[in-house]
Amino acid sequence: MPIVVNLDVIMAKRKISSGELAEKIGISQANLSILKTGKAKAIRFSTMEAICKSLDCQPGDILEYQEPDEV
Repeated sequence: MPIVVNLDVIMAKRKISSGELAEKIGISQANLSILKTGKAKAIRFSTMEAICKSLDCQPGDILEYQEPDEV
């Protein structure tokens, strides 16, 4: 898939665990894991907003488009 999720990179930079982020944004650790691994087919704007607020980042820091031959 040409959309790459860099959530784990941002989390590492902010030194926040999956459990802590999941609790802060109000989703389960399982659903956060689905987001982190890029297996999610969609994400709600409210979830993206909560992630960006909690990690002090922009949506573009988390999601990146790459041409299929670059992946």
